[in-house]
Amino acid sequence: MVITVASGKGGTGKTTISTSLSLAVSSRKKLSHVDLDVEEPDSNIFLKIPIQREEMIWLPLPVINYDKCTFCGVCQRVCEYNAIFVFKNTKQVKVFDQLCRGCGACKEMCPFDAIYEVQRFIGVFSMGSRGNIDFYEGRLNIGEYVTTDAIRWIKRRLKNLNKNDITIIDAPPGTSCPVIQSMKDADFVILVTEDTPFGLFDMKLAYGVAKKMGKKMGIIINKALPGYKETREFARREGVPILLEIPFDRKFAKAYAEGVTLSEFSENYRKRFEEVFQYIEGVVQNA
Repeated sequence: MVITVASGKGGTGKTTISTSLSLAVSSRKKLSHVDLDVEEPDSNIFLKIPIQREEMIWLPLPVINYDKCTFCGVCQRVCEYNAIFVFKNTKQVKVFDQLCRGCGACKEMCPFDAIYEVQRFIGVFSMGSRGNIDFYEGRLNIGEYVTTDAIRWIKRRLKNLNKNDITIIDAPPGTSCPVIQSMKDADFVILVTEDTPFGLFDMKLAYGVAKKMGKKMGIIINKALPGYKETREFARREGVPILLEIPFDRKFAKAYAEGVTLSEFSENYRKRFEEVFQYIEGVVQNA
């Protein structure tokens, strides 16, 4: 069972929710926690799991063999990302590393076999475990923006590494391609929102993406305000359950600033996150 924790915007408490859920569930079951927010992964600030192994995340990068190249321009025409340009007058081929997505089309379509590939390292994939939690994290190198490709690489690697029946994914914020890739294999999506007009607006976008993908969903309202009813009205209209409401409280903010999850801070919330998981488990099993 794969549970993806997502949000339409940053700062809603997505990582707080995902780590609190993982710690609550791990008191009874073995699971994997995967941080796919590769531009700013911070799950381990809360989980505090020792990293035991690291691998480089890489993409294939085309290199031109000028002994074979005729500067025909096929590679330029087939590249969807405008990452390769052929300068026939000066007999040069320029590959823009930062634009290349490693799809391999130029290599496959070159009629003269004049392109080979090398590895371009774009980030680090870290692994560790403690107790019932196996932890996986991707971190892009500074300046890289091939976020979706890094997530895709990590998910391929996890097919060989992840042996647990339960996986909780901390997705990137927003609603763009990296989020879609993080939701792709999910059995259930938790949408985290804050009780503000901005939070609701962005959560609606994330809801629309998950609905289009046919995902089962539930909402967790973080920093809940008793006077703001619009989030609950939206959930009622759309038939999406509100799994949990966490009040806007200074003591929770203080615990967060100290790297303490809700499950560690409060036995009551640990039990409530266990109940959230049991609900999701029932929904997935009865699907």
